[in-house]
Amino acid sequence: MPSTSQPIAVLLMAMGGPDCLENVEPFLLDVRGGRPTPPELVAEIQARYRATGGKSPAVGMTMSVAKKLEARLNESGSGRYRAYAGFRHWHPFIKDVLTQVLRDDPEHIVGLCMAPQQSSLSTGAYQKKVEEAQAFMNDHHSISYVGSWNRHPKLIAAIVDNIQQGLNKFPPAARPNVTVLFTAHSVPERIVAMNDPYPDEVKGTVAAVTAFLGGQPAAFAYQSQGRSSEQWLGPTVEATIDQLACAGQRHVLVAPIGFLCDHVETLYDIDIELKQLASGRGIQLERIAMLNDSSAFIETLADVLAAHESSLSIPS
Repeated sequence: MPSTSQPIAVLLMAMGGPDCLENVEPFLLDVRGGRPTPPELVAEIQARYRATGGKSPAVGMTMSVAKKLEARLNESGSGRYRAYAGFRHWHPFIKDVLTQVLRDDPEHIVGLCMAPQQSSLSTGAYQKKVEEAQAFMNDHHSISYVGSWNRHPKLIAAIVDNIQQGLNKFPPAARPNVTVLFTAHSVPERIVAMNDPYPDEVKGTVAAVTAFLGGQPAAFAYQSQGRSSEQWLGPTVEATIDQLACAGQRHVLVAPIGFLCDHVETLYDIDIELKQLASGRGIQLERIAMLNDSSAFIETLADVLAAHESSLSIPS
């Protein structure tokens, strides 16, 4: 691909979230594909956001990541890269951000999902949103998508560091026996029949991290199962906490390796709901810090993008 004065556009894509309590219902409407949400469920979700600051921090955090990543990619002074943040279920939507990207007439667009583990139901859905927008606008700009980075060395090192720091939340004598409970967002069980890579992708991240933890006890569970009639992947975090309590474990450090930044699934599902459940079982439960817009995460993304560009032979 010949070098030109046109920029390389990096489109960061994430789920998004409501920016105020009043927008919880329209956000859920988009998540549910236009199906109305029962009023009692809207009220319940609003209560969760009310308890964690009144809005999702994920949108602002992803935009901060885009800004810092652009600065990191352009630190040589070339100004070659432009980073954008678009969301699947809330403003600014992917299709609207893509319009802005196209106005800048990039040489190439790189789509990067803010999820290191690949799945047709998550990362695949983001790619579909871009393809739909391109088709609607009859756009033919060159675009590629970053694949799995679930075992990227810098990602694993950052998670390991956060786990080691998280262990300091427990009494010194207890730390060697604290169970590190890895979690990832559950998805419907039907993906197993589809041969979707997600379960293996998640297990790959867990295996890569545990390889650096020595003999630290570890477990894995899926969290935040959806409210639907179909079966979702397990085991659940709730059942796993019960099992750990029955086994006499009194200290658990949750490591949500399926998440990159704070949002309701960490701030409420873990920090409030799961912590209360664990406390009732006699367990001190803590959580590691999310990567958010940390320098370690920005360096990880820069490295992931460099490898992707190298595979495409895009001149830097």
